[in-house]
Amino acid sequence: MTTRITGHRKIIYPETDGKPLPDGEYQSPIFRDVVGTLETHFWDRPGVHVNGNTLFYYEEGDPRRVVSPDCYVVFAVDVERIFLNNTYLLWEMGKPPDFVPEIGSSSTWRHDLGPKRDLYARLGVGEYWKYDGTGGNFYGEPLVGEYLEDGEYRRFELHHEADGMIWGHSPTLELDLCWEDSRLRYYDPQARSYLLNWDEEHAARQAAQAAVDSERAARRTAQAAAASERAARQAAEERVAQLEAELRWLRGEPE
Repeated sequence: MTTRITGHRKIIYPETDGKPLPDGEYQSPIFRDVVGTLETHFWDRPGVHVNGNTLFYYEEGDPRRVVSPDCYVVFAVDVERIFLNNTYLLWEMGKPPDFVPEIGSSSTWRHDLGPKRDLYARLGVGEYWKYDGTGGNFYGEPLVGEYLEDGEYRRFELHHEADGMIWGHSPTLELDLCWEDSRLRYYDPQARSYLLNWDEEHAARQAAQAAVDSERAARRTAQAAAASERAARQAAEERVAQLEAELRWLRGEPE
């Protein structure tokens, strides 16, 4: 827990509300995909923090003023302070998250469409996205992206492709968010490739290692073949020299 002194009172800001994800069996794998992919993408960027289900306290002195985004990304902050507190204290961090996506579920969608959205706008969250893995059962549409302008959220333009993919661009992340076959994916326009989630990253590393191992094995085979060829050539040369010496002896030629 995080403890602060406000006035003459000791205020405790719990690190957890002790509750699991509201719809854990449905949300957990999506949560790992959505959050983990961004964590991998930004892991080496100084001052960038990605997390999810962190308790975000937004009013000093009142631990009841708290919200827990499914995921958030914040830029230009003291990341170590977040780790130290294990909570997000708005008045200490100096700014709200820059990007928040929520994952639609049966028990959270109403809150995501109303109170959370209003709160994020009031707190100054620059981009708010809503992702519905069902295609629209919760939010009425698969993907919605909004940006804050003059204290109000305005929708980003979304593109609907012929194959069913829906996507929009996030200027904050410099990535495209793509709803495809019920999955949320991130596309890097500069790299011209999708970001990999943990499973894909792991598979790619395994494939790369297998390729390296195969190359090393091929190199060792080639080196062994070359060594064998050198030995055979040397043996042949020695045999020719021996035969030439015997021929000279038979002819009575001096050695």
